[in-house]
Amino acid sequence: MRFATWVFRLAAIYGVIVLTPLYFLEARISAAGPPVNHPENYYGFVGAALAFQALFYVISRDPARYRLAMIPSILEKASFGGAVIPLWLAGRAPGAVAVFSAIDLVWGALFVASWLRTRPQA
Repeated sequence: MRFATWVFRLAAIYGVIVLTPLYFLEARISAAGPPVNHPENYYGFVGAALAFQALFYVISRDPARYRLAMIPSILEKASFGGAVIPLWLAGRAPGAVAVFSAIDLVWGALFVASWLRTRPQA
């Protein structure tokens, strides 16, 4: 269970560090590439992703108790990487975004390993 504790705690810390600055970078991101035409989608994504960081922290506190919550956590990681990598391969997403989505896929694999290594609570 220590493995799952550390995986989810580190994922939460990493996520907060990477996602929080996005609240202040909309203009810069728009200037570097296609503009953000739907800011509600942009900020909605950032908010939902940050909410999952809170879930990761909760899971890290008691992985056996919150083992079932690992499943939507795995899906959250797979949804970003699973969408961006094919877009990048098709030339529709920048390389920097593909790097972060690949990191999410690694976290997702660690979440799967955590789920497999954590026994359900009796």
